[in-house]
Amino acid sequence: MKPLQQPTQDAEALQELGRASVQIIHDLKNQLNGLKLYATFLRKRHERGGERQPDELETVGKIAAGLERTAEDMAVLVRFGRPLELRRASEVDLASLLRAAAGQVATPDVGDGSFRGEFDAEALAAALRDITAVLHGADAGGDSNATISLRRDEPGGSAVIEWGGLQSEGGAASPFDTFAGSAGLRMAQAARVVRAHGGSVEHAAGTVGVRLPLSQ
Repeated sequence: MKPLQQPTQDAEALQELGRASVQIIHDLKNQLNGLKLYATFLRKRHERGGERQPDELETVGKIAAGLERTAEDMAVLVRFGRPLELRRASEVDLASLLRAAAGQVATPDVGDGSFRGEFDAEALAAALRDITAVLHGADAGGDSNATISLRRDEPGGSAVIEWGGLQSEGGAASPFDTFAGSAGLRMAQAARVVRAHGGSVEHAAGTVGVRLPLSQ
């Protein structure tokens, strides 16, 4: 498995474009939130009225859910366009972050030893949660039968998280660099957070990995 290097071509231009887009996306997000509140109001009014057709209530629910997803995607884009500022704390347990990120999706196989490091717990937990959701989520084209493992790389003093058993072809594009839709953006933001911690992301046939430095 070879570490993936962050693309450098036109990096400055892409950064400027992302920053210029932040305010526009922020405004659109506010408008969507207004529509979401209106859809919620309509749904509650339908529930109180008792005379509406079931398909009308179902339609309103789908509108609200779609607006919610769109607002979340825009929030990810806003975070991606802004400079990343980490608030690290010492002795953060990476194993606990991974278990919380996996949630009900899977139970990580955690190896022996300490997995403590100097991490921004909130940012790293969100990154691991997004990677897991994209790789395992059926609605995102993921594989619900995939596995998650955490082990120490003793010679390098680092931790390696692997999402294995994925249905992917060898030589396929890295999921961290595709920028294909919401899933691609979340993976790119997750890779950005990992690299900001001094780590790296890796990709091979059927496996995606994250390497992070641990406390010595």
